[in-house]
Formats: sequence, C-alpha cells, structure tokens
Amino acid sequence: MNRRTKSAALGLGAALLVTAGATGATGAAGAAASTSASASASASASASGERQREAAALTGRAKLYRSAGDDITFSFDAHLAAKDNDDPLKATGTFEWSHYVGGDGAWAKAEVDCLLTGGKVAVVSGVVTDSDLPGAKGKRVGITVHDTGRQDRLGYSWASVGNPVETKDLPKCVGSAPFEKVKKGTGDFTVVPWNPKF
Repeated sequence: MNRRTKSAALGLGAALLVTAGATGATGAAGAAASTSASASASASASASGERQREAAALTGRAKLYRSAGDDITFSFDAHLAAKDNDDPLKATGTFEWSHYVGGDGAWAKAEVDCLLTGGKVAVVSGVVTDSDLPGAKGKRVGITVHDTGRQDRLGYSWASVGNPVETKDLPKCVGSAPFEKVKKGTGDFTVVPWNPKF
C-alpha cells in the first residue's frame, strides 16, 4: 500500500466533533439596597449551576496538521451530565469527522456512547449514524483528545485496529494515544475534567 493510499485510508476514520456546550444561569434576587451583593450572588449561583449540571465534556472543532496538505476536520459536542457522574456510559452528544485528499475522501457522524476525561485528556466513543463511507454506519469508533491549551493533539481507534468499516466489536471509550497535532489557527478542543466519586 503506497503512502497516499494509506494516508487516505487512515483519514477515512479521522474524527471530527462539533461541540456546543449548553450552560445555564440561575438568578439571585436581592433587595434594591444590596444590588452589588445580589449581582455577586447571581454570578456565584450561575457558576455553581454549571458545575452541578455537567460532570465532563469534550467540545470544539479544528483541523489536523498534515504536511501533505490533507483536509482533516474533527468536531466534538460530548457531555456527561452531573446526575450521571457515576456512569460515563450515559454521556450524550455527537462528534463528526472528515478527511479529504485532492477532493477524494469521506465524512461521518457518530452518536456518543461513552465519555471519560482526566485532567485535559478525553476519550470519547460513539456509533456512526451517518456517513458517505460505505459500510461505516453502525460501527463504533473512539477518539482521544489532549487539550494542551496551545496546539491540541488527537488520536483515533482506527490508527491501531484498522479502517472503521473493517473494525468489529470495538469496546466503548477506546481510542489511541493523541499522536496527531491540530493545525494552528483552525480552532481547538476543550476538555472539562471528570471528578469521579470513589
């Protein structure tokens, strides 16, 4: 298999996740004489509400760097609600990816079925629900992201187990080391760390 074909095959599994975090605020009503105190209480309640609502998350969108010029995009919108803190398999959301080389390539979208985060590293998995890659629907894939704050990194299950179409029975929340780098200026990923109660 030549380098171009191998690169395209790996890219067909490249993972793109678009995320849009949903947060809410709780208001604090105060007396007219304590306006500043009320504002402070409101901000505190809002931050507390966000912490209580979400136990972990992986969001963001970016392109990967490839010296050959491949167009590879990942997008994540994965969340674990605070009420499900003890069960990462209850994570929800979607992620998407696409990989094109000279106009040829494919894209796919998956529904999240597991999300584990530790510090600034996240592993997310999901089952492909839509794709223009024949045979990809119904297959599980996993992605690992390292949110470095500078140039994020990413890895995907098919780097070690082969094309997603050919992969059978991949366990949930299995990815690979984040060996790819995000292309500067194309976006980044954000990881909300999980704090399990052991």
